[in-house]
Amino acid sequence: MKQASTHCGRIELPRNRRQFLAKAAMGTGAIGLAGLLQRDGLTAPMERSLNPLSPQPKHFPAKAKNLIMLFMTGGPSQIDTFDPKPELIKYDNQELPESFNSEGLSLQFMRPTDGKLMASAFPFEKHGESGIEVSSLFPYLSQQVDDMAVIRSCYHDSFIHGPAITLLNTGSTLLGNPSVGSWVTYGLGSESENLPAYMVLSDGGFRGGKAMYHSGYLPAVYQGTVLKDQGVPVQNLKRPSSVSASQQRLMIDQINTWNARHRETREGDSRLDARINNYELAYRMQTAAPELIDLAGETEATQAMYGIGERAPDRFGKMCLLARRMVERDVRCVLLCHNDWDGHGNCAKNHTNNALHTDQPIAGLLEDLRQRGLLESTLVVWTGEFGRTPVMQGDKGRDHSPYGFTSWMAGGGIQGGKVIGATDDFAFRAVEDKVHVHDLHATIMSLMGLDHKNLTYLFEGRERRLTDVGGENDLAERLVS
Repeated sequence: MKQASTHCGRIELPRNRRQFLAKAAMGTGAIGLAGLLQRDGLTAPMERSLNPLSPQPKHFPAKAKNLIMLFMTGGPSQIDTFDPKPELIKYDNQELPESFNSEGLSLQFMRPTDGKLMASAFPFEKHGESGIEVSSLFPYLSQQVDDMAVIRSCYHDSFIHGPAITLLNTGSTLLGNPSVGSWVTYGLGSESENLPAYMVLSDGGFRGGKAMYHSGYLPAVYQGTVLKDQGVPVQNLKRPSSVSASQQRLMIDQINTWNARHRETREGDSRLDARINNYELAYRMQTAAPELIDLAGETEATQAMYGIGERAPDRFGKMCLLARRMVERDVRCVLLCHNDWDGHGNCAKNHTNNALHTDQPIAGLLEDLRQRGLLESTLVVWTGEFGRTPVMQGDKGRDHSPYGFTSWMAGGGIQGGKVIGATDDFAFRAVEDKVHVHDLHATIMSLMGLDHKNLTYLFEGRERRLTDVGGENDLAERLVS
């Protein structure tokens, strides 16, 4: 064979089989290297349609790589947890003073002036070098305050569980919108090859329904995958006993071939790309998911840190340990839901029980992340859908109150040991450095390297975003400095 010229853009043809194999190997290696570099964010990403979960460029340098949301369903009382109010002790069992303006404070089951003021049943003490005051409900978590930024001035105006839960998780009281984890996954993609980018666990169902983790109008590939902490981790994942592994691999390859052929005639339609990607992910998860929930390899000391093996904290402790294991395996977002802080009757008893289930596990999660060098890159957010009233409802209960409640953040580059914002003397309203839910979401996005105003999705003729038309991320600057 005559050697081809290398000039004018021509290539040198291989003269024998050895040269052909060498050149082919170099090409295959280059393709593999390109994929690895793109996966690690070291090159410009391929078109999202080729893999909807491919890592995406951040809008600016991120403080956090992973997100763990701890959602306390039911509405924890700020007065009994992280927002001490000495004035309530002074006015305990008295009527709300006439000087207090209660206009605009709509509650679900009562008016603000219907009940008498009720001080917290739990003493507050200062903890850590920062001296942040925390109630006696949290003997373990109070030891972690120097890593926490306690935001005492969160607020919104939805006082019913369903809409409020939807608002905290999707940025809207209306159904059909993407959850926080879906937006983060859409914005950043996945770094895990064997597990979903967004995983969800609950110790008792989802009071807010699928809206808490659904992808809404975003493609379905961005919705959360519900993982069970006991038994079969993911439904419909296990291969039927009548089908061998090789048979399943052959079937998936054939289906993917047909799907790819079908896709070639439908340029711009990413649904088949997502389906092909899901087939492959589900195949790999058959091994990865059971390994994830197998805690046998964890030391006794680690499990004890989470309260595993003890009656009250055992289940949520396992959930928190699973969250750490997910972060180690590059799961982008984790949502843990705990039920149920709805203290309408005997709020102190309700909160005592819930704290026994969650205090040690959450403190163990923070400590474990820190020890493993993961806390700096993992943003941990604790919140409920709203707070509760300083006036008594029924038999020492508290009604819903969204006008001033507490959330806290840790990790993800946050400088802990801070208290941001304040409520009035009775913890009815946020009055200082107010943080709306949209601001909270904008802050989460900012710490993850995303500009909430520029991460949008065209739906029904309008560019939609998590924070709707609101949201400021000024809080992020205060949290990291």
